[in-house]
Amino acid sequence: PILVCFCCLQLALGQGARRLHVSAAYRAKAKVSMSRFEPTSYINYEKLQSNVDIVRKRLNRPLTLSEKIVYSHLDDPHNQEIERGRTYLRLRPDRVAMQDATAQMAMLQFISSGLPKVAVPSTIHCDHLIEAQTGGVKDLARAKEINQEVYNFLSSAGAKYGVGFWKPGSGIIHQIILENYAYPGVMLIGTDSHTPNGGGLGAICIGVGGADAVDVMAGIPWELKCPKVIGVKLTGTLSGWTSPKDIILKVAGILTVKGGTGAIVEYYGPGVNSISCTGMATICNMGAEIGATTSVFPYNHRMKTYLEKTGRGQIAELAEEYSDLLVPDEGCEYDQIIELNLDELKPHINGPFTPDLAHPVSDVGAVAEKNGWPLEVKVGLIGSCTNSSYEDMGRAASVAKQALDKGLKCKAAFTVTPGSEQIRATIEKRWICECCRRSLVMLAVWSWRTHVDPALDSGTGGRDVKKGEKNTIVTSFNRNFTARNDANPATHAFVTSPEIVTALAIAGSLNFNPETDYLTAPSGEKFKLEPPNGDELPSRDFDPGQDTYQHPPPDGTNLKVDVSPESNRLQLLEPFDKWSGSDLEDMKVLIKVKGKCTTDHISAAGPWLKFRGHLDNISNNMLIGAVNSENDAINKIKNLLTGEYGGVPDVARHYKANGVSWVVVGDDNYGEGSSREHAALEPRHLGGRAIIVKSFARIHETNLKKQGLLPLTFSNPSDYDRIRPDDKISIRGLKTFTPGKPLSALVKHSDGTEETLELNHSFNETQIEWFKAGSALNRMKELQ
Repeated sequence: PILVCFCCLQLALGQGARRLHVSAAYRAKAKVSMSRFEPTSYINYEKLQSNVDIVRKRLNRPLTLSEKIVYSHLDDPHNQEIERGRTYLRLRPDRVAMQDATAQMAMLQFISSGLPKVAVPSTIHCDHLIEAQTGGVKDLARAKEINQEVYNFLSSAGAKYGVGFWKPGSGIIHQIILENYAYPGVMLIGTDSHTPNGGGLGAICIGVGGADAVDVMAGIPWELKCPKVIGVKLTGTLSGWTSPKDIILKVAGILTVKGGTGAIVEYYGPGVNSISCTGMATICNMGAEIGATTSVFPYNHRMKTYLEKTGRGQIAELAEEYSDLLVPDEGCEYDQIIELNLDELKPHINGPFTPDLAHPVSDVGAVAEKNGWPLEVKVGLIGSCTNSSYEDMGRAASVAKQALDKGLKCKAAFTVTPGSEQIRATIEKRWICECCRRSLVMLAVWSWRTHVDPALDSGTGGRDVKKGEKNTIVTSFNRNFTARNDANPATHAFVTSPEIVTALAIAGSLNFNPETDYLTAPSGEKFKLEPPNGDELPSRDFDPGQDTYQHPPPDGTNLKVDVSPESNRLQLLEPFDKWSGSDLEDMKVLIKVKGKCTTDHISAAGPWLKFRGHLDNISNNMLIGAVNSENDAINKIKNLLTGEYGGVPDVARHYKANGVSWVVVGDDNYGEGSSREHAALEPRHLGGRAIIVKSFARIHETNLKKQGLLPLTFSNPSDYDRIRPDDKISIRGLKTFTPGKPLSALVKHSDGTEETLELNHSFNETQIEWFKAGSALNRMKELQ
């Protein structure tokens, strides 16, 4: 068994810090940089305030914080039509961030655009391609060796096109953003679904596909459907075993995995002040699991202190001056309100197989017994982009130390992922004192692995659990879909706070409530764990650790970016074909998907990550995790040309080779989960034309549009049941394709009968032009 412990320090955080005022004259002269890495890119709160004033006057009503930040970034605040949930906004985000798995395709698309340099500050972060197997140092060395070609491509592409490059070993993208780039009022888009993490610092940070990132990097206004706003009013105070994670676990249980779709979740109320800045980031991070566009907290003293501790005191001063801009207007209205009393909130644990199945920790043991879920906890994992802050590590360590002091060993395997090089360095150099070293059984596995959960066999913990054998793991991650952690569909993964993970790993059982239950020490002494405690921030400054940032040169014009035609990791993109100008006739149903179909089901991660820069190779994983409604099988569909059964990508390739177009039919919330645009690129590459479902997750629907596909929804969701696996489907109405006007599907059954179904869409005029051009990238080239 592996157990982790860190010494605990007590930090007296200055809650009542003196408010700093800067005169208007001084403010006009003193420019504040967006980050220390871009000294000539400045924060312009004055312009944001002006835009908000214009919009507030037009709408003649108070604005939520979400609206203030979003509308302050409008391309044309004077004339933009604004209606929550209906109109599309044209926005000018401040910056772009990309993780290494999605940056490959984003940069390949940017290269295809022919533009010489990015128009806004942009960064690449190497984190996803590092597999956590044996420990941080060895895993990092292995990743650099295996991924050298990809890292060289990203590094050289960043240098040529003006993109900052965070080398492998820097840390998790979202922690790096929080430490360096997020600030109150900024609008940032990132090619990762958990980009909303930055909302913990009062920012609007939105997860997108690579094609959206290309728009912003190209200086083109970025389109977003005007979000609704869900208000979550917090009262009371967090205490005891209850943590910030429990807030979002509770909200996920209320809203479900699609309840936040098309909306920004905005937290407000007196309870906000009891949450640390990194705790607010945790809540915003996991908001992606309820389908929310993003989540955000209002500016407060916690954010100010965090900015100061991360070397951004000047930004804190400027934010103080514009604090009225960075909180909601009094009397603003929300589309929905949820109220949570933090005094009454209990520790939660969600799962298995979905992040919205919420249970109080006190109940989960009984629920597990009733449902036949394994009670024994095989592995506990803390960290990932959701809970890997200095405070998270400290609170978990305080629990671990209590067990160690009693001579108790951890019953489950246990791994730790600190969020960044800065956090790792600060912890290792300032926490682990000699008394702790002597008491450790073994240090946890240190790794710099992001929220694509560690690639070690985390469902087995090295205990010979075979694939298909039921077992339970607990993590402080954000996502727990089937087979996501270890490719074992029988692994029951639960998500909870780091301190609860630690307690359950020590006890080795789901049937343990640390608030009431006792542990037994080797001496026979029974003892109860005290509630966790941990410093919000280090008493001294963070230790930055190793310098892992590569600045782009002032001029990269003469630099080359090589992509070998023989590479199996990277492939330059060929433009997709344009719309023919006619309706799409007699398309095959490639697969009618049954039940939940996330982007993990459509384009699996794990061993496929290495092909994220090679569209043809990664297309061999298309929909291999989806359940076929015809036979309840995975990756087994009927080839309607041959009559034989085969894998989904194989059949799709056969159809394409024979000039046969096809559609996919799906269920509710199709494409939830990761922002990976490969789940849209692959169907387009293999000959798909339309995806017809009951409902879509936001990011995936946009990604499909960007690649020239038709994401369509049944006007009557029960029409899903009318589609048969051997049907031929024609999409009618494309010659008069206009916003708000439904299309129709002529469905021809194999028995000779036909029926017509109405199909809705959410295309606007610009997006219809993407479809006609064959993709958004094709349209961009047409306009150059």
